[in-house]
Amino acid sequence: MAKFSKIEVISAMASTGMVPVFYNKDIEISKNVLKACYDGGVRAFEFTNRGDLAHEVFCDLIKFAAKECPEMILGVGSVVDAGTASLYIQLGANFVVGPLFNPDVAKVCNRRLIPYTPGCGSVTEVGFAQEAGCDLCKIFPAGNVGGPSFVKNMMAPMPWSMLMVTGAVEPTEENLSVWVKAGVTCVGMGSKLFPSDVIAAKNWGAVSDKCRESLAIIAKYRK
Repeated sequence: MAKFSKIEVISAMASTGMVPVFYNKDIEISKNVLKACYDGGVRAFEFTNRGDLAHEVFCDLIKFAAKECPEMILGVGSVVDAGTASLYIQLGANFVVGPLFNPDVAKVCNRRLIPYTPGCGSVTEVGFAQEAGCDLCKIFPAGNVGGPSFVKNMMAPMPWSMLMVTGAVEPTEENLSVWVKAGVTCVGMGSKLFPSDVIAAKNWGAVSDKCRESLAIIAKYRK
């Protein structure tokens, strides 16, 4: 069962402006990455459903977060069907993210008041997702469907929209400043935030530093 309410989840994503996106089959690596992000100021974290038995890793991660990262809001990503959404909600997922919009997933999440952030590649898809109760929509793959310009032009006629962008987002001032200025609610970052060599070296301090730097950049350009 989710630990945080729908309002708390959306508020955390909007206030910090960044949601790390990560998957690793090794629970110890996943725990260390989660804690490193937490120490770096992150308060919403997406663990993706991208490997065999990923739900078992997620289950252990939820228990770890409850003890070691009490304010961390842990959710699941890469969800494409209602059955998978139900499984992770039962394990304690506080939010569900997908690469596409599936109305059946929206129904499952709405029933339990769990935020569902579907991947959308057009204004029409965002509109249908909002109609189905999706408060925060993910523009994906953000760099391929128009980039910051797409976000800015969509926000003009639909200023009530809350958008997360994933894909082509990098932890640099040059990149993040453009997305923030375009009007995104938050950004999702994966591989750029967790370089393979840093993870291999178990340099968790570097992960914390990168999170801290990214959050500072986002805050700077929101002023």
